[in-house]
Amino acid sequence: MIIRLIRKEVDTSSGKILYDLPFTEEVLEKYWEIYTGKWYLEDGWLTGKNPDNFPGMIISKLDYPGNVIVEFEARTVLPCTHDINFMWNGSWDEEKNQRGYAYVAGIEGWWNGKVGIEKSPEYKLTACTPLFDFEPGRVYKILGGSINGHCFVCADNKLLLEVTDPDPIDNQKYTKVGFEAYCSHIQIRNVKIKEAVWKEIEERYIPEF
Repeated sequence: MIIRLIRKEVDTSSGKILYDLPFTEEVLEKYWEIYTGKWYLEDGWLTGKNPDNFPGMIISKLDYPGNVIVEFEARTVLPCTHDINFMWNGSWDEEKNQRGYAYVAGIEGWWNGKVGIEKSPEYKLTACTPLFDFEPGRVYKILGGSINGHCFVCADNKLLLEVTDPDPIDNQKYTKVGFEAYCSHIQIRNVKIKEAVWKEIEERYIPEF
C-alpha cells in the first residue's frame, strides 16, 4: 500500500518487520506489559476491557525506535461502539502512573465518534474528523505511524487523517508501542510493527484551464 501524504510517499509494504507474532499467552507474557484496564486473550484476539474514562493501556516491553508503522486488525465488542486506540513513539510515566510522551491515534473516539491523532501527555496537538463512517463490531484493518512527527492513520487501505507536529517526539528516546481501551471493549489481532519506508515528493499543480 502506498500512502500519499503531503510531500511524502510512504510504502507500507516495504520496511523491516520489527514485530509479527500471533497472540498467545506466552507472547503476551514475554512481549507486552499491562498497565491499566483488563487485557486478556479470547479466541486469538487480544481483548481490552475498561469501563473507566481514562486510557486502559497495554504497552510493548520491547523498544521500537525511529519512524515506525503499526498495523493490526481490530473491532469493538458489541454493545461497545467506540474507541479503538493505539500509540507509537510512546512511553509510560512510572511516577505519575500514566502514559508519557506518545503519538496516539484512534478510531471512533474523542467522545463524538471521531478519527483522531493526538500527542501525549499535554495534548496540545490534536487533530480529529467526524467523517469516517464507523460500524461497531466490524473488523477493520488499521494502520498508523509517523515520519519525523508527520503522523497518519488509515483504515481498510484508506488514509483518514494526517497531521504534522512542529515539535516532533524524540523517537530514539520514546520507543514504545501500545494499545488503549478508553471506556471501551475492543479486540485486536495480527499486529505488525514495521520500519517506515518513505520518500519526499514534489507537490505542484498542473493548470486545468
